Amino acid sequence: MHFVIMGCGRVGASLGRALHRRGHDVAVIDQDESAFTRLGPTFEGRTVTGVGFDRDTLMEAGVEQAYAFAAVSSGDNSNILSARVARETFGVEHVVARIYDPGRAEIYQRLGIPTVATVKWTSDQMLRRLLPQGHLPELTDPSGRIVIAEVPVDSRWIGLPLNAIENATGTRVAYVTRLGEGLLPQPDTIYQEGDFVHLSANRDELADIERTLDGPPPTHE
Repeated sequence: MHFVIMGCGRVGASLGRALHRRGHDVAVIDQDESAFTRLGPTFEGRTVTGVGFDRDTLMEAGVEQAYAFAAVSSGDNSNILSARVARETFGVEHVVARIYDPGRAEIYQRLGIPTVATVKWTSDQMLRRLLPQGHLPELTDPSGRIVIAEVPVDSRWIGLPLNAIENATGTRVAYVTRLGEGLLPQPDTIYQEGDFVHLSANRDELADIERTLDGPPPTHE
């Protein structure tokens, strides 16, 4: 699969190297040609010097064939603009933007652009949102039917107890990664912003589970 990354700072370089190590085709865009040195000598992907929201620059990076696009430059406006161009002009389905101002997150979500705040594990969060389900390590039972897999959860679930996720999906929350550490859920554990939720579920139900958690929590009248 082909991935395009806009921004070759610490996060962009880390993301580019991680995708390259997984055998994917990667193109990295940055206005500063010297920034590409962060990718290291083993990186064999494409580097493109230019503005990340410029159509010609994006086409040179292969955005028309991209499975996913990540905007991780140092500017919120540049990130959201390039993310919108990638999605709306070139039809890239999987797009994510890094933000510095969390107050803008709701605006970006309304535009259909998932966002990741500037925390120390940003590159890991980006990677988890870009790769398709099944490309991250999972635990399975001997038959392969039961898995423990991380499933992205929409921000509208924030503040709800984890058992709301369980009830809506018919699964069990095996554990949560919070601030880089594992957490075994308790009856009163609340889903917080930045949490990674790992569910124990039937493998053939993962697609339905992802669709459920990609939307708002169900309402009960």
